[in-house]
Amino acid sequence: MTQQSGVALVTGGTSGIGLAVVKKLAARGLRVFLCARTAENVTSTVKELREQGLDVAGAPADVRSAESVRELVTAAVDTFGPLTVLVNNAGRGGGGVTAKITDELWYDMIDTNLNSVFLLTRAALTTGGLGDADRGRIINIASTGGKQGVPLGAPYSAAKAGVIGFTKALAKELARTGVTVNAVCPGYVETPMAVGVRRRYAETWDTTEEDVLAQFNEKIPLGRYSTPSEVAGLVDYLTTADADSITAQALNVCGGLGIY
Repeated sequence: MTQQSGVALVTGGTSGIGLAVVKKLAARGLRVFLCARTAENVTSTVKELREQGLDVAGAPADVRSAESVRELVTAAVDTFGPLTVLVNNAGRGGGGVTAKITDELWYDMIDTNLNSVFLLTRAALTTGGLGDADRGRIINIASTGGKQGVPLGAPYSAAKAGVIGFTKALAKELARTGVTVNAVCPGYVETPMAVGVRRRYAETWDTTEEDVLAQFNEKIPLGRYSTPSEVAGLVDYLTTADADSITAQALNVCGGLGIY
């Protein structure tokens, strides 16, 4: 990819897919502001990336909180200037037998994985200046689980389905403004979150995490998990001029696991 100027805000940017996105965008010349819940993780990640020559900064934030989100977006603008790219990546896993899911788990899953996307997007379009960008990008990390459903993952599937619906509605709303809106839908990706997912399935199924991994790999036509870098590669492409006509899409990166 060619070098590109611009300012990107990436939530959940200290590990997994988010960190891979930060690295790719920054390597192409964007100034990237990242966040995570833990200040220590933000500080250490920013330090490491700056040592690699990347123009990166960040701040801790709770993406479930409108006030925290406003402070985050303000900090990003104060540091680098108005946003041109927003990547809503922050999220969490969780689930179980639906009849046994607690209110607390359900609401936190929706707050973290869905409501945060609305809060960040609203703040980016207003406080962040993204609504005034000549060619802006909003990219939401959803999931194939938001299209097909995940057994024992009802709250996760519900939240990610909501992200896809929000993406398509907003894309049509903003279509004439120069801001495109798309969702990237990973399948099974080897991240710290994936380790927790396998652990929970192993406990529910009374088996080993290795057995769960083997079962999941068997379901994937390519026979393996995708990598964070592969997911980030699509996010990176969607920020380029070559993707100007791509909007209102929910694009899979899943090794053939999802086919729509």
